[in-house]
Amino acid sequence: MSLEPLLAAPWFIQAHAFCAIAAFFLGVVQLGAPKGTLPHRTFGVIWVTLMIVVTVSSAFIVHPTKPGDPYWARFSPIHLLTLLTAFGLFGGIRYLLVGGLNLKKHKGPFIGMFIGGLIIAGALAFLPGRIMHAVAFGGEATAYGE
Repeated sequence: MSLEPLLAAPWFIQAHAFCAIAAFFLGVVQLGAPKGTLPHRTFGVIWVTLMIVVTVSSAFIVHPTKPGDPYWARFSPIHLLTLLTAFGLFGGIRYLLVGGLNLKKHKGPFIGMFIGGLIIAGALAFLPGRIMHAVAFGGEATAYGE
């Protein structure tokens, strides 16, 4: 195991990986901790901020393409999780801002983001040819983390 492939990657991939790891562990704490408390709200703001960085940075992680390739060829199916995570962020934040009876509804989008945006996408990041696979198992990444 070596962090060298990640540290050699562009800054947005580094930000994406480190914020995703932090959001995963903070999300585990959030899921197990008492709800509605000051620590839950404080950690929630930090978690949402981390997820915003994860979501925005993921849009910049693309496959290298050859001249003449269509623009959409830069994106992979994992980018669908980027869109779903963005919708989850907006939905969860909207429930929190509206408050009242809607306050408890923020749980749905945020748990969905945790599962889809961190667990599923995180597992896909360890597929061969990706930077996190090279970090964990050695070898080289053949694409920009995608």
